[in-house]
Amino acid sequence: MISRRTVLGLMASAFLPGTLRAGDLEPEFLQAQLKAKALPALAERLPKSPRALNLAAMGRQPGQYGGTLRTIIGSQKDIRMMTIYGYARLVGYDEKLNMQPDILESFDVADDRIFTFKIREGHKWSDGSLLTPEDFRYCWEDVWLNDELSQGGLAPALLADGKAPRFEIVDPLTVRYSWDAPNPDFLPKLAAASPLSLVLPAAYLKQFHKKYQDPFRLAGLMKENRAQKWTLLHIRMSRQYRPENPDLPTLDPWQNRTKPPAEQFIFERNPFFHRIDENGRQLPYVDRIVLNVSSSAIISAKTGAGESDLQCMGIDFSDYAFLKDAEKRYPVKMHLWKRTQGSRLALLPNLNCADQVWRGLLRDVRVRRALSLAVNRREINLAVFYGLAQESADTVLPESPLYRPEFAKAWVAHDPDQANALLDEVGLQARDDDGLRILPDGRPAQILVETAGESTLETDALELITDHWRKIGIALFIRTSQRDIFRSRALGGQIMMSMWSGIDNGVATADMNPYQLAPTMDDQLQWPLWGAHYLSHGTLGEAPDLPPVVELMALLKRWNASTEPTERAEIWNSMLSIYTDQVFSIGTVNGTYQPVLASARLRNLPDKALYGYDPTAYFGVYMPDTFWLGES
Repeated sequence: MISRRTVLGLMASAFLPGTLRAGDLEPEFLQAQLKAKALPALAERLPKSPRALNLAAMGRQPGQYGGTLRTIIGSQKDIRMMTIYGYARLVGYDEKLNMQPDILESFDVADDRIFTFKIREGHKWSDGSLLTPEDFRYCWEDVWLNDELSQGGLAPALLADGKAPRFEIVDPLTVRYSWDAPNPDFLPKLAAASPLSLVLPAAYLKQFHKKYQDPFRLAGLMKENRAQKWTLLHIRMSRQYRPENPDLPTLDPWQNRTKPPAEQFIFERNPFFHRIDENGRQLPYVDRIVLNVSSSAIISAKTGAGESDLQCMGIDFSDYAFLKDAEKRYPVKMHLWKRTQGSRLALLPNLNCADQVWRGLLRDVRVRRALSLAVNRREINLAVFYGLAQESADTVLPESPLYRPEFAKAWVAHDPDQANALLDEVGLQARDDDGLRILPDGRPAQILVETAGESTLETDALELITDHWRKIGIALFIRTSQRDIFRSRALGGQIMMSMWSGIDNGVATADMNPYQLAPTMDDQLQWPLWGAHYLSHGTLGEAPDLPPVVELMALLKRWNASTEPTERAEIWNSMLSIYTDQVFSIGTVNGTYQPVLASARLRNLPDKALYGYDPTAYFGVYMPDTFWLGES
């Protein structure tokens, strides 16, 4: 009788070059565990139908096992980058942003309402336990529907027409989520850089859940882990996006081995990862990824000093010359990827700011248009980006099928005369002895623009804009802080205007949710209170009352109920038209480049690619599990 293991071995050998034998399929990294029988052999670790990648067909090289990659992060929280980079998703995007099953063997969608997911038979978590429908049920019934654990309610992507789905286990390998109304955002949220959580390792987590754990033992676990409530203990132990718990089973290519606090985190290969290459080698190729924690301010210097083998976070275009020079001193190579943001740097007038005078002015579209027309984008492009960027409003890029030139050109012509006329029309004709316009309450027109202090590009551009706005009687002052403080101040209405990037997804298709064009999140700096209101289902923040914003919300609601691609495209165009015409974000330039520094030994890293958080998950859609280390 031929066993399953033998069959898999024969299948794998059919792909093998003459010199590659079955034993070569096992990473040297795992040999000690295999010899000690602490791990089953490869065929027993893989699902019955692993996800097989044909790298040669993808224009890449099948690789070899081994090695360690070093990268640098700005804080302990940034270990979440491993969840983003690893990009193991129930369904995910490929490099061309097509949706495909990944952890799932397949998925079926009916009328955008009924989503049926098939699990790969034999798929295992990193601790060797089976992935089963019970893991989906536990996440849905015992976490999402548990009022104590999900005090904020269900995520918006789990609601269609305001209602939750019906969950059912169809058979031992199939689960289904059904809504009465369409939910076109469900799959994109599963494929996101920060994915919607739909599956948890139930067998492990039940020990921290009061429904399953003995109260005495649960109290002991809370004491042991210094948690005052069982819910806090469960949340801490189950956190997948920021994988701080080394004991939490994962489906990602690498698993954390370091418990915080630490200055260095080590992620090791998941011996049960579900992807293989055309030679039957289990991915990932690289054994370890080491994340060294550093101050954000010196990541560039450390990268240029040869302390990173793969780096994109903490370095920017302003570091290009310095990092390019590192190629002369270390075996590294510099790549330039194209950023996907709608604007590399955008001024975000806070329509919810606490200053009532400025709140009223910033809600006047004539003021926003005047501030935009006063900006000399050509000067910013030449001085800060060496003329390599495109001067544009904050909108989608030409790589998006939704791109229209009129959106990119909306209120971006450098026209101080028209800007002055608009401000006069608003009623700000009077000026003080310094030439600054006088506000209705007698104060001079001074705008404080705040940044998170993470990029010198921001201050370089703001110094130029200071001169531009001075010519229309507006003084600009810069305040830099730290990201957490910055966001806290924004949500509290203390920030009048900020500089951040524009819309994240500048390469959107009509099937991707246009949520970023409307107030849907509390970290959207132009309307954080309106975003908090949407995110909290009306329990926090304020409801939008500005007509164009109300219209954006109505359009978003229509998109969420739409089942027709042509209708979704029409809605996208309407939203982009309103967003750019109303100048809710004052874009500067887009299509800018992001330096990516990599070891000269690293193979399969694209030389050119799109770079962004959404939808490419930085390295994620390029599958770092297929990267490998060759000779220098």
